[in-house]
Amino acid sequence: MHQINPVNRKAQSIPIFNLVSIYGRVFFFSWFGFMVAFWAWYTFPPLITHVIKANLHLTSTQVANSNIVSLVATGTHIRLLRLLVRYLAGPLCDQFGPRYVFAGVLLVGAIPLGLAPLVHDATSLYISRFFLGILGGSFVPCLVWCTGFFDKNVVGSANALAGGWGNAGGGITYFIMPAVFDSFKARGYSDGPAWRLTFIVPLIVVIVTGVSMILLCPDTPTGKWSERHLHAEKALDVGIQRSTGVVVDVPGSITAKQNSNTSKCSDSDLEKKAKDTSSLDHEATISQGEVFECSQGETIRKPTFGAALKILVSPQTLFHILTYLCSFGGELAINSVLSAYYVHNFPHINYAYAANVAAIFGFLNFVTRPLGGFASDYLYRVTGKSLWAKKVLIVVCGTLTGVFLIVIGQLDPHHLPTLLGLVSLMAIFLEAGNGANFGLIPHVHPHANGIVSGTTGAAGNLGGVIFSIIFRFMDNGTNYAKAFWVIGILHIGLNLALCWVPPIPRGQIGGR
Repeated sequence: MHQINPVNRKAQSIPIFNLVSIYGRVFFFSWFGFMVAFWAWYTFPPLITHVIKANLHLTSTQVANSNIVSLVATGTHIRLLRLLVRYLAGPLCDQFGPRYVFAGVLLVGAIPLGLAPLVHDATSLYISRFFLGILGGSFVPCLVWCTGFFDKNVVGSANALAGGWGNAGGGITYFIMPAVFDSFKARGYSDGPAWRLTFIVPLIVVIVTGVSMILLCPDTPTGKWSERHLHAEKALDVGIQRSTGVVVDVPGSITAKQNSNTSKCSDSDLEKKAKDTSSLDHEATISQGEVFECSQGETIRKPTFGAALKILVSPQTLFHILTYLCSFGGELAINSVLSAYYVHNFPHINYAYAANVAAIFGFLNFVTRPLGGFASDYLYRVTGKSLWAKKVLIVVCGTLTGVFLIVIGQLDPHHLPTLLGLVSLMAIFLEAGNGANFGLIPHVHPHANGIVSGTTGAAGNLGGVIFSIIFRFMDNGTNYAKAFWVIGILHIGLNLALCWVPPIPRGQIGGR
């Protein structure tokens, strides 16, 4: 049995293997849905360097351009589809709930995935990879949904596990796509039909996952998304009545003795009572102050333009924008070129071997991103709930990532074990930084978690665009080493830019 916060009904432990529990089921679909989305979004890179490039008669420049187009499309102005999807996903989560947004992103993204086999030249490849970027928007509802079901003592770990296991889809695709392609080849298909048929597998998985979310999971621990405010008001009444001795009955059977001398409380009285350290007798023990925080500070509100703008320009949000731009943006860009980088430095290896070696970078997410979340929660506990500890972890991870990127770029190893070792060490801090980032985000403007998460996620996309462009224009996409150390310098500079800003705004309710 896992402990439940009796006010917000969030779990205070993570039932990873318990799919009967709504918490375990939501956790499963959070990470699995993001994993299949990431896999489907990265269906092209494992096959594009050799198979698709040869079949469609593409140049190296066109392949590099397609990596950028998977994040950005050009016209009269730059339009960042995937960035826009992530940015919009945040307010949509606050408006309609993350479950429907998550399922919607998967089902809409299944359309360009199903049409991907129709690609026949560079232009159609650009268009296909552009619209496949919709699937990348699944990250935001993934973490907003997860945050809604897990309390602040474990939310960093829950988000890091969901995001990390989901990001591992970038590694899984490097194994699955070549394996499925080879199986079709073994059945007698030529390269062209074989790589097109390979897309059937992720298409089926994406559709089944999206439909299952709708049929098998709830919006929130307290019921429908539209009724979350009713539960918050009831929980707040419980806190008031508890402190005045009135019998109450809320989900979970919180009770107290009745007192006929019930009095109404002003806002100032309420805040005073919120500081009372007496606790509620339930699955988990919480203070009266936490009742006020949970009911008032953590209830997601319907977004308005003015409120959203204020949140977007706050220094705390800007800190997460810059740091996640580096960590997840770096991961996206590096994941797109890593297989090609290995082939460039080691021409004797074939595409399948290069894809398998490149997959290690993505597979490390199974451990590294959760490591960042676990470390964030651990530091939070041992430092007496200090959010500065969580913030310092983000900066340290980002700075060390930059150092390793510079080392890789300067050495440019042509010894495979050396290069693989350096990339893996860099990946530990890069991907742990992702987990650490979303270990702190639930504390920042918790009443607008979707907006903060969506904006931060969009910044990760923007970073992917920026860093992919750097890879593209370093000697026409062939000087990977120079791109690595340039990106490393940006990592260090951007991570230090706002490290002095307090983790949460002063006086924020529910920040803890």
